[in-house]
Amino acid sequence: MLESHSAATDLDLISFLKAIPDARMRRGVRIPAWYLLLVAVLGIMSQCQSLRDLERFAIRHHDTLTSALGIELRRPPSDSAFRYFFQQVDVAALCAAIRDWTIAQIPGGAGDLDQLVCDGKTLRGSIEPTAGGGSAFIAQVTLYSSALGVAIAQACYATGENHERSVLRELLGELDLGGVLIQADALHTQKAFFYSSRSREPTSS
Repeated sequence: MLESHSAATDLDLISFLKAIPDARMRRGVRIPAWYLLLVAVLGIMSQCQSLRDLERFAIRHHDTLTSALGIELRRPPSDSAFRYFFQQVDVAALCAAIRDWTIAQIPGGAGDLDQLVCDGKTLRGSIEPTAGGGSAFIAQVTLYSSALGVAIAQACYATGENHERSVLRELLGELDLGGVLIQADALHTQKAFFYSSRSREPTSS
């Protein structure tokens, strides 16, 4: 079974978003954290690419969303509201909630997975030159189910602080993947992937 980090019990996305702790100071908080996250998810799926885009999206759909969700908000969130919230949000908890929700949509959960593909990508616009003449960038590692057509888990890291091998190992360690085939690039097979005798030892190829 998946080692869930959320307290959500329903299958809808909102219940998982509500389980993410709100790190903002209580004074002055007028918009629930889960609502900001929901608008952000819907906005990004609608091709919003900036905080201003999210603000416009929130304004455009304010009446429809609040009516459908049965909540009362005096005004939609602004770009500054999104900026302040994202500076405080627990990114690890957010990623875990999205992962848990994704797997909850699979009949049988993670137990029905038989193969996952590891894919590492550089985030566009994140490459910067280093003093030594090289380059540093932000990368993302994704565990993808080609059969289901969905990403099961993902994590970002800065190349100067972490490595794709260790990030993938952390992702795999969060899931019960006994009997699941993991396809990854050759760099993951240069050394023994799991060193602990307590590991679940997923297969890599």
